[in-house]
Amino acid sequence: MPTLPLAGRVALVTGASRRTAIGAALARRLVADGAAVVLHGWEPADGERADPGGAALLAEELRAAGGDVVQVSADLADHEAPARLVAAARDAFGRLDVVVANHARSVRQSLEELTAAEVDLTHAVNTRATLLLVRSFAGQFDAGSGGRVVLFTSGQYHGVMPQELPYIASKAALRELTPTLAAHLAGRGITVNCVNPGPNDTGYSDEAAWAWVAGRNPGGRASTPEDTARLVGWLVSDEAAWVTGQVVASDGGWSTLGA
Repeated sequence: MPTLPLAGRVALVTGASRRTAIGAALARRLVADGAAVVLHGWEPADGERADPGGAALLAEELRAAGGDVVQVSADLADHEAPARLVAAARDAFGRLDVVVANHARSVRQSLEELTAAEVDLTHAVNTRATLLLVRSFAGQFDAGSGGRVVLFTSGQYHGVMPQELPYIASKAALRELTPTLAAHLAGRGITVNCVNPGPNDTGYSDEAAWAWVAGRNPGGRASTPEDTARLVGWLVSDEAAWVTGQVVASDGGWSTLGA
């Protein structure tokens, strides 16, 4: 029987508190590929889109499917939370091989609505926490010992998003950080890549909006969380060991519309 591609490895997935969203699909894929998974969530951040108890229910689902899973709740606006997440993974499993930084804060604010408080909070959660998480994760590794990091950006580099300025500023930063982090960590055998999941139907918009996306997208539909999870599953596997510093869109051609 073939060995699963991530057997014996431990992955941390942040932002996995909604069962219809990308974080949950990522966790399902990594468990299916053999990884033990640390699920991070912070339900207060989900607001009106919250899935009450979703992280715990997802953990139960994955355990029922044979997964080795622990659940950790942490507010990534706290600058100490990223290090605690890495420590929690190592306490639970003795190691951490993969970080998938899927978490995001997204509040609609145009230039006229912009507040300093929201800019600071969005930066703290989306950009600062991700950088600190990568730092804590990378600190475990000696030269050439290996690891995988996947960051997430958005579509701001393919088209304007004037109603989401704090969000796109933070996501643009992660995209631009990717090649620098990849070059810096290559000597430790750590790959760093960034995913743009495209317009992704995670249950936060109505059918008319997704029908509009499907009508415009060359691929003929919106992206799904499972589309994103397949790409990430490959990026964290041995098959992608020589792929680093890349920003990859999984969007059925949506990004070509703004090219």
